[in-house]
Amino acid sequence: MNIMASHLRWTVLLVIVYLLLFLTFSFEVIFWYMYTFTMLLFMALSFVLGKMEDEVQTWEYLIFGIGYGTLTYGLIATAYRFFSIFTDQAAVSVERFLSDYGPTTVWHYLLLMLIIAPGEELFWRGFIQQKLKRYMSPFFAVLVASLLFGLSMAFSGFWLGVLAAVTSGLLWGLLYEWKKSMPLIIIAHITMTILLFLVLPLNS
Repeated sequence: MNIMASHLRWTVLLVIVYLLLFLTFSFEVIFWYMYTFTMLLFMALSFVLGKMEDEVQTWEYLIFGIGYGTLTYGLIATAYRFFSIFTDQAAVSVERFLSDYGPTTVWHYLLLMLIIAPGEELFWRGFIQQKLKRYMSPFFAVLVASLLFGLSMAFSGFWLGVLAAVTSGLLWGLLYEWKKSMPLIIIAHITMTILLFLVLPLNS
């Protein structure tokens, strides 16, 4: 009975999470307000219901975080170039996503780095992935959490974003299981975000 109740609670939680994300991506005009609110809520849930790990020193999570963030960007950029060889839909998809949801102000970039990137990692890697380990092996927990993270991007209609989310989720999920450091994962996500949107955007 307790197991069934636990499954029901997690199902209800995920339904609420995806409902919030659906609403967030449904209204481009208020997207940044809604997504920021949603990430703050996710962060609060993660802190209250989860337990964050940090078992490495500052220099180590900075080096590994920047390195893995750069690696993640490289994989995403390579996949984009590969798809662009065969179809122009990759470029069209990126342009449409940036037009609807892309950061356009300094405030947007600050939100990405200070709230959205940390919020996504705290929730999907620090909370959901760790809870899944109660029911499955760490590897499958990483895989399922990555797929759930990718699904969260599906409401944007950005298919490359879904693939990028799953890929980054796998890399950062495995990295979290290896290094046991949430700051490291957050630094990796922020590094990838800076490269993706500011330094070497895909549509440049």
